[in-house]
Amino acid sequence: MSDAPVLALLGPTASGKTAAVAHIARALPIELISVDSALVFCDMDIGTAKPSADEQALCPHHLIDIISPEAAYSAARFAADARRLVSEIHARDRIPLLAGGTMLYVKALREGLSDLPEADAGLRADIDRRAAEQGWPALHAELARLDPDAAARLKPADAQRIQRALEIVMLTGRPLAESYARRSEDANLPAMTVLSLEPSDRAWLHRRIEQRFDRMLEQGLLDELRTLRRRYTLDAAMPSMRCVGYRQAWQYLEGTIDAAAMRDTGIHATRQLAKRQITWLRSMQIDERIDCLRDDAADRVLDTFARRLGAP
Repeated sequence: MSDAPVLALLGPTASGKTAAVAHIARALPIELISVDSALVFCDMDIGTAKPSADEQALCPHHLIDIISPEAAYSAARFAADARRLVSEIHARDRIPLLAGGTMLYVKALREGLSDLPEADAGLRADIDRRAAEQGWPALHAELARLDPDAAARLKPADAQRIQRALEIVMLTGRPLAESYARRSEDANLPAMTVLSLEPSDRAWLHRRIEQRFDRMLEQGLLDELRTLRRRYTLDAAMPSMRCVGYRQAWQYLEGTIDAAAMRDTGIHATRQLAKRQITWLRSMQIDERIDCLRDDAADRVLDTFARRLGAP
């Protein structure tokens, strides 16, 4: 696997990755492996900015529409799926291109995974029950007794991270840092040429995010969520419904926020997501960073990949 080409194009939301992939697909024999924790869900098209049917027709797309919104998908499963797909794509004499913005998935694929226990539904339910009775600050105090260092890194109201930290500490009997330090060994991780699309002007990206969120609302995000709620058994705590956009639309449909607040909080949450993605990118090993504000950004991505592949 290490001798065969594996390409990766990363970037924050709204940076132009989908358009760049389409440009590459017209020139190179690629198959896309989506690196996006939201695109895995079926029937969630508008709020995830899923590639259109025409865009997906340009080359095979993998890891899109593979699970129900009722289900969950993990970095471990992505790493296993991506390795399998890379081998299958190479066997077809084509080039795997990983593209997306879920940087944890790339980290899992390149570096292996920490030795963490699987989620325990019973224990999670118990933690949630006690949180409902006592409040998350009380659970944060319990974590502080069990693992002071882990608690010091979390805010008392950070429910999701407190829940997972308590779960890991209680299941393993080890401090959280020790569990994260234990890495699984995997000799089959592929070497990749990794490019990123990153904005030289954060305000430009903020405007793009605002425009895209408004477009999602115009395209029918609320109706899409209404349909999802009729078709599936969903609740607000599920990973699919915690996706940016759907979380705010859910709150609107439940009547806890009005339309203006839904739009404002949705845009703000998307900008915060982009900020986290950019922070991830700055900590990662990237072969070339390309300014997504450039008019020729997609050409630059294609040319760089072509040079790396030795194409004429």
